Amino acid sequence: MPRKSTKTGKQKLKTHKSTAKRFKVTGTGKIMRTKGGKSHLRRRKSARVKDDFDNMIEVSHNSDIKKVRRLAPYLRKYKANPPA
Repeated sequence: MPRKSTKTGKQKLKTHKSTAKRFKVTGTGKIMRTKGGKSHLRRRKSARVKDDFDNMIEVSHNSDIKKVRRLAPYLRKYKANPPA
């Protein structure tokens, strides 16, 4: 994890930006993700499958949750109003 020093010598964590864009945190703390396969070859898919692409699903595996939290440590803190 890349870190950045400050004047006081403390380390700052850097957020992995693509992780922050791909995942969202709910009010209860669950990590939600979108499904893959949305970009092309959609004409052959049924309408029900295409509707399912709009919904986000929960990241359920504990090891995946740990990876996301490590890559984006401030995801929960700034979920409503990210800094510019």
